[in-house]
Amino acid sequence: MYKVMEDIYLYRLHDYSNRYRRTSVDIDVNANLELVDKFCYLGNMLSTDEDADAAVENRIQIGTNKFRQLVPLLTKKDISLKVSGRLYSGCVRSNMLHGSETWPVRKENKVALQSAEMRMVRWMCGMKL
Repeated sequence: MYKVMEDIYLYRLHDYSNRYRRTSVDIDVNANLELVDKFCYLGNMLSTDEDADAAVENRIQIGTNKFRQLVPLLTKKDISLKVSGRLYSGCVRSNMLHGSETWPVRKENKVALQSAEMRMVRWMCGMKL
C-alpha cells in the first residue's frame, strides 16, 4: 500500500505527461491495481488533489437527493416552517455536511455549500429567486 501511495505522490510531484504516466501497479504475479484520480470510500470522495472540490460536489449531490425525497413533507403548507426547518436540518443538512470536518475547505467550497442550501430553503418557503 505504501508503494502505491508513493507512486501516486511521485507522479503528481513530477507532473509527468499522460503518455509517461502509469495507469496500473503490479502488486503480485496475478494481481494488478489500477491508479485513479478520485474514488468514493465510505461515502467520502477522495482525490489525489489537495483540495476538497470532489468531496463537496458529492455531498451537495447527496443533500439534494435527500431533499428531493423529502420535498412532499418540506413543502407542505400544513406543516409549519419551524418543523420543516428542523426536518431539513436533521435530514438534509446533516447528510450534506457529513465528514466536512476533514475537508480543507476553501472559499469556493463554502460558497457552493451555501448556495445549495439557500436554493433548498427557498424551495421550502415557496420563494423564487
